[in-house]
Amino acid sequence: MKLVYICSPFAGDIKGNVQFARAACLYAANQGYAPVAVHLLYPQILDDNIPTQREIGIRMGLWVLASCDELWICGSRISHGMSCEITEAERIGIPVRSLSAEQIQGGCHMKKLSYDAIEREIMQEETPSPGMKLRL
Repeated sequence: MKLVYICSPFAGDIKGNVQFARAACLYAANQGYAPVAVHLLYPQILDDNIPTQREIGIRMGLWVLASCDELWICGSRISHGMSCEITEAERIGIPVRSLSAEQIQGGCHMKKLSYDAIEREIMQEETPSPGMKLRL
C-alpha cells in the first residue's frame, strides 16, 4: 500500500478546509492508499497563529513527506504551506499528483494529471510570517 501525503489548505476557512482534508483522506483510502494529512494532526498540538509553532509544524510536515510515496495536491488553491510541501516533494523526487475538489467529493477515480495542468490560485490569507525561514 502506498503512503500518500495529502496537500490541501488549512488556514482561512479552517472548518471547511478540515472537512475537505478529511474527504481527501477518505478518497485516498477508498482508492487503496494510506493517506497522511499532517495539517489534521499538528494543529491539535501547535498553534498555527504563533509563527514559531507554525514553522515547527511545516518543518515536521516536510520531514513526514520524505517518507511518503506520493504527494497529492487536493483542490484548486495552493497556500504558502502547500507550496513548501510541493517544492520539497519535487526536490526529493516524490511524484506529485493533482486532484480536483470534484474528484474528491464525487469519489471518482483519480486521473493522473500533472499539477501544472490545472490552473490554481495562491491563497492570500496564508502568507509567510516576516523572517520565516524553513530549515530541514
